[in-house]
Amino acid sequence: MPLADYADQGLFAPAKIAIAWRTTGAEVASSAGLGRDAVQRRERVASDRVQSRLRQMVEIVNKVEPRFGSALMAYAWYRSEPLPGLGGRTAMQMVREGRADAVLDLIDAVDAGIHV
Repeated sequence: MPLADYADQGLFAPAKIAIAWRTTGAEVASSAGLGRDAVQRRERVASDRVQSRLRQMVEIVNKVEPRFGSALMAYAWYRSEPLPGLGGRTAMQMVREGRADAVLDLIDAVDAGIHV
């Protein structure tokens, strides 16, 4: 799904993400390591920290979507699949820890045929 489909007025929109992934705004917040109010208040949604976390989460799910066949399955992977190259943490745990770049690097390495 194009990144623009997750946005509203130039910002990542938690409600649009929730609809696309068939979940709730509260789950979107939790999956990105954010508090519930971070995705409910317009001024908080617009903050750099919230936008960065939402962008990281969407980028990771979008990057693996082709291998799973749907955004919904990619989101399930994001939340639950332990990643051997990252100490068994899930992509969601890594984003919550502020380490989304490590997940994206791992995905790129796997795509390049590097065994991790």
